[in-house]
Amino acid sequence: MRVILVPVADRPECARALRTAFDLGERLEASIAGCHIRAHSDSKVSLSSEFSAQYFGITSKATDSAWRSKTTQRASFAAKKLFTSIAKMNGYEVARRARRTPVASWSERVGAPDKVMRIVGPVSDVIVVSRPSAKGGDIARLFMMSALMESGRPVLILPQAGAAKVGRRVCIGWNQSVEAARAVASALPILAAADQVTIVSCGPEDRLGPKSQQLSNYLRCYGIKADKIKTQGRDVEQELLASFKKSDSNLLIMGAYSRSRWRQIAFGGTTHFILEKAKIPVLMLRS
Repeated sequence: MRVILVPVADRPECARALRTAFDLGERLEASIAGCHIRAHSDSKVSLSSEFSAQYFGITSKATDSAWRSKTTQRASFAAKKLFTSIAKMNGYEVARRARRTPVASWSERVGAPDKVMRIVGPVSDVIVVSRPSAKGGDIARLFMMSALMESGRPVLILPQAGAAKVGRRVCIGWNQSVEAARAVASALPILAAADQVTIVSCGPEDRLGPKSQQLSNYLRCYGIKADKIKTQGRDVEQELLASFKKSDSNLLIMGAYSRSRWRQIAFGGTTHFILEKAKIPVLMLRS
């Protein structure tokens, strides 16, 4: 991982996301790209109503209005000031151009987050965002789901509060799926730098796909030793969280939406539960 992208506003949760990104960047020798995304001052944000309603349960008009009210010149200035100060605190040079050696770079983009993420997301290795708060979290949810659904890159999703350093003790939620395998592959640099890795499989491994032991063998080829935890699979979400706590992990890695996204949103599922209910750092990749 050489480029870590962080959408930035002058918010406490963004400050925490930046501290996490720079800590991870120091361990992985990665550059940090801060990006402030704002609405256009002269035209409406073209956030599709389908995208908004499907992932946020709100109309695009309501989202645009709430976001537009926060789009000011002062907000842009404050976001850049926050990014620059945290970069300097972590010993990063703020540079105008990318380099082979790690630097901090700043940019501003105008447009709807779901569209901007299609532009800036694919040219990063991981995106760091925060979960929405229980109340008034529509804008944060907009950025979180835009990153997850539109970037094609792994997204590190942080809780609103907690330690800024994550990824030293990693838990892998393994369900034999292609989505989970791709999430693991995308996170290999994080896994290689971790002090501890634990593979958690919930229920019998009777799907068509690699078993946890095969994943362990694969990781060993990269010099990564992984412990394994197997649970009964009666309540996958709760067993996964209990194993995360038991292993004293501070990052969960899993695939996103290994079954229909429509079904997960309508009827629930592990991805939906982890996004909406779990208050732990999680790295997800939507295939």
